[in-house]
Amino acid sequence: MQVIETIKEMRAVTAKYRTEGKTIGFVPTMGALHEGHMSLVRAARAENDIVIASVFVNPTQFGPNEDYTRYPRTFDEDCELLEREGCGALFFPSPEEMYGMAGSLTWVSVDQLPEHLCGLHRPDHFQGVTTVVAKFFNIVDPHRAYFGQKDYQQSVIIRRMTADLNFPVEIRVMPIVRESDGLALSSRNRYLSADERLKALALVDSLRLAEQLYSQGEKNPAVLTDMMQRSILGGAPNAKIEYIAVVHPDTLEPLKTIKGTAVIALAVVIGTTRLIDNVIIE
Repeated sequence: MQVIETIKEMRAVTAKYRTEGKTIGFVPTMGALHEGHMSLVRAARAENDIVIASVFVNPTQFGPNEDYTRYPRTFDEDCELLEREGCGALFFPSPEEMYGMAGSLTWVSVDQLPEHLCGLHRPDHFQGVTTVVAKFFNIVDPHRAYFGQKDYQQSVIIRRMTADLNFPVEIRVMPIVRESDGLALSSRNRYLSADERLKALALVDSLRLAEQLYSQGEKNPAVLTDMMQRSILGGAPNAKIEYIAVVHPDTLEPLKTIKGTAVIALAVVIGTTRLIDNVIIE
């Protein structure tokens, strides 16, 4: 596996692959890789000739009081995992390489979609995400890019940005990978103490409860979110609930009643760790 640190070299490598007629699958990550990331790599391998991953802890998507400096960085372990899964190249740029020594004056932003869910609590987050993903698409020039459903709002925003800016990239959103007890895999799970890890299962329990109520005929989002809140606080009394919402799968607008496909999403802080999760109901 090649490890590439500069934009110039990354462009040269992908240009060579394209000249050879090879399709490129791209898996952007912030490192601290786990089985969820590996599922994206395997999907990319199955659908493309070459897999390129990136490891870049993007400073522009972190707020001033968020965990950029302490975000887990496990580069050697990440390389071992990627190489084991057959990743062809790893793009590992520095912030200075991506944004220049003076930082960026140009931003890519999407209207409306960031005004819901996580965007209400992280106001500049998605501008940082769309900017760096647009830069990656220009640098890596992939045929397909792979994202996880756990970051559902992010996937909707990236799909819209890709369509609006006419990037010739197919966006593939893959299912959430969970641990054996149901907790969604996340790089931030390693922040949780043993006790907090048990309390975090309240998120999964609340989503399962909502699915059960929906299957029994409950179509009122207000009832579902109220029952979910009770469930979370019952399992994790000190949890801070940022939001529980039932939204349209494409617009992310809150629903007053469920008539078709809907997304039930939540963000909850356990201890000092912010966790997100969701389910799609049809």
